[in-house]
Amino acid sequence: MASAQGLKSSTLELLKRFNRAFPQFYDQFVSSEIQLQNLRLAYQLYKSREAVIDLKPDGNKSLLYFAYRNQSFLLSDIFGVLAAYGLTIHSLSLYGQIYPPMLVFIKLVVSRGGKSLTEKTSENVNRAIREALAGHFEVEEMLAVEFNLDAGLQDVETEFYVDPVFHLPALLIEAENQPGLFYKVMYAIWQEDLLVVNANLLVWRGRTRLILYLLGPNESLIPEYLGQKIAEGVRGRLMGSRF
Repeated sequence: MASAQGLKSSTLELLKRFNRAFPQFYDQFVSSEIQLQNLRLAYQLYKSREAVIDLKPDGNKSLLYFAYRNQSFLLSDIFGVLAAYGLTIHSLSLYGQIYPPMLVFIKLVVSRGGKSLTEKTSENVNRAIREALAGHFEVEEMLAVEFNLDAGLQDVETEFYVDPVFHLPALLIEAENQPGLFYKVMYAIWQEDLLVVNANLLVWRGRTRLILYLLGPNESLIPEYLGQKIAEGVRGRLMGSRF
């Protein structure tokens, strides 16, 4: 993949314009390779006018690339489908724009039973995500067969802060690894009507730590006092008997 230095000036100008819709840190901290990958996904999205979902094997794991217009229910649907198919999530990269057209670009490394997804499973996951986004079936109903969605997560910690480098509201969520964890977290985020515009994931010693950079309802910035309430609300949703 070409680096930014080797690009034609017209492509560089296009990349600069494209990057203006992202948070301030995007240009500085995100590699030129990822910036170019996201620009290509945006062009694919522009041409097809439908969600870009690309699943392909990568050694004993699979890569999932996703691009679409960002909405609060999006991650709940995607991670719900992944949970329903019993996929393990090894890493997550998410970059969302904070200005129109408000696109989001996701890269996930996943596996099933310690192996990359078969072609058939990849097709089924792709179709299921599309049907969930189109509202053709309820992810929650699909998952209720596999998981007790009323059961709270164990040992959950949440913390809200405004990131001094990224200049964005951030929510740290840490919990013990357990089935359906990512779906339950993203479902709680959706219930709070929050938009995730960047994410960091660390899985270590049986615990999952997620840092989600957020915008509030109507793509607004979240003040500190409201952020603390959101952190408490998310923790309550994740631990409470009523999910």
